[in-house]
Amino acid sequence: MSSPLPTLTTDQQEHVQRLAAALDRDQAIWVSGYFAGLAAQGASASAATIASDGAGVAQPTAVAPPVAPSTRLLTVLFGTDTGNSKELAGQLADAVRPHGIEAKVVDMADYKPRALKDEQDLVVVTATHGEGDPPPNAIGFFEFLGGRKAPKLPGVRFAVLALGDSTYEHYCSAGRQVDERLEELGAERLADRVECDVDYEDDAAAWIADVAGRLAPTEAPAGAGAPAPNGTGPALNGSAAGSGSEVAHGKKHPFTAPILDNVVLTGRGSTKETRHVELSLEGSGLTYEPGDALGIVPGNDPALVERLLDRLSLPADAPVTTKQGPVPLVDALTATFEITAATPRFLGQWAELSGAEELAALRDGDAKARTAYFHEHHVLDIVERFPVPGLQAEQLVAGLRPLQPRLYSIASSLAAAPDEAHLTVSTVQYDLHGLGRTGVASGHLARLGGDEDAVVPVYVQANEHFRLPGDDVPIIMVGAGTGVAPYRAFMQEREARGAEGRSWLFFGERNFRSDFLYQVEWQQLLKDGVLSRLDLAFSRDAGPKAYVQDRIRRAGRDVYAWLEEGARIYVCGDATNMAPDVDATLAEIVTEHGGVDHEGAQEYLSALKRDHRYLLDVY
Repeated sequence: MSSPLPTLTTDQQEHVQRLAAALDRDQAIWVSGYFAGLAAQGASASAATIASDGAGVAQPTAVAPPVAPSTRLLTVLFGTDTGNSKELAGQLADAVRPHGIEAKVVDMADYKPRALKDEQDLVVVTATHGEGDPPPNAIGFFEFLGGRKAPKLPGVRFAVLALGDSTYEHYCSAGRQVDERLEELGAERLADRVECDVDYEDDAAAWIADVAGRLAPTEAPAGAGAPAPNGTGPALNGSAAGSGSEVAHGKKHPFTAPILDNVVLTGRGSTKETRHVELSLEGSGLTYEPGDALGIVPGNDPALVERLLDRLSLPADAPVTTKQGPVPLVDALTATFEITAATPRFLGQWAELSGAEELAALRDGDAKARTAYFHEHHVLDIVERFPVPGLQAEQLVAGLRPLQPRLYSIASSLAAAPDEAHLTVSTVQYDLHGLGRTGVASGHLARLGGDEDAVVPVYVQANEHFRLPGDDVPIIMVGAGTGVAPYRAFMQEREARGAEGRSWLFFGERNFRSDFLYQVEWQQLLKDGVLSRLDLAFSRDAGPKAYVQDRIRRAGRDVYAWLEEGARIYVCGDATNMAPDVDATLAEIVTEHGGVDHEGAQEYLSALKRDHRYLLDVY
């Protein structure tokens, strides 16, 4: 705080400042709910006495007895691609516990939609997938909610937090759909919907505090006070056990992983570059299961940073403010801010600074036109076309959003490669306005290819909706390009476990000779009987074009037989074309070999998804 608050004594203010300095974001959210509970119950803030533990970390002492449980029941549903919605749902549950509310946090994939009519307080946290779709794990819930079987919901209170990416046309569309539908069904709005961009943390924290306060009982039972932390919320010293041990590595504390190997997989003459990257996790404490992803914290292309500084006539050492404190501009543009993709935030900022009518029209126009413009114009293109004389460094970074980690499916099993994580990465390369461009993370990894001492910050992102079944269950794996990565992990795991279940891989790429990723490994797995069957599709070889869906169609009778025998089917790769084409092909197969109409085939596939036998990991 920069100046004393009239409601706090000097001593109280010092306690608050000391506590605030010791908290990370999750702990601050918990504490916000804790004090909101005190306020809602009319309790005195002095009931919580803060004492130092002697190590510079504030700890709460014992307080009054816990509040009586709320008479209303709270369910928090989450739909997630990357785990962010799940994390926020858990934070909300932690924030309401000081109010005497025990929240039930449920994955939409596991929720029984018919229970909606029995809910009292319902909070939904959901991401938006691709061009406005719900996350794969939430498709069943969305279909039920939008269908004729959805019940009327009088007496149900609700709130929605929507996560998305503002560079997409249908920004936060999934959250908007849920919010509007719940209102249509007669539910009572508890709080306004909040829509969050990829740098969601601050907006989400404010929403959590607001919703927690609104859920708090308006009157506390006689003699009740706020509860002390009981282990269900974040530990206030940043350690799960409160012992002062090291913080576990995760998204907020990534592990600096040495790169053990970084080689090009694709052969001579290939029209693309796909790399195999091996990273050491030794000493990190990180573990994963086949199907999980590895988060990569990239750095921006130094050549792009240099070009941007030159075009803006800004000194590299100009100080700018970040959440980590003041840093030189060149460091901020390299490691802190997104400087490739333009966003609505940047567009609005640059429209104001430049006074450009074209940018102002895009800012105030429809989302479709904005999205199309972003596809053709990066930050560099906009600043070059609409110069701003006398620009200050702080003005530039005010319009930039934080640089986000990128997720890659892990292409290895710890059973086969202990203390390692392998990735299969396609280097994104293209020309735009006469200038070569690269993907942020894939380009970063490619630039590190010749550096024997290279390291990269990483963390593990669990993907609980893309797991192997029991060892005796047959699996069908469909992947194109780098979508084959998790299946390499699946086969390594099954081989190590001696699994007896049959395995069938459909793999597609451009050319057999240059793009058959991990060819020798697949052939050995076939020879050893770990892989039961392999069907290949190479779209640019001589003859009619063939894609994975064509190979699936050709083997339709056997595919249907495997499904009828209990097989799980996995689809990994392109969400725009490949996954929908595979889905349509599967529906054709079920119609032909199952003797049902199109509607019956769709229900068959929906049942597979509900039973977690049709699993998607698409991007």
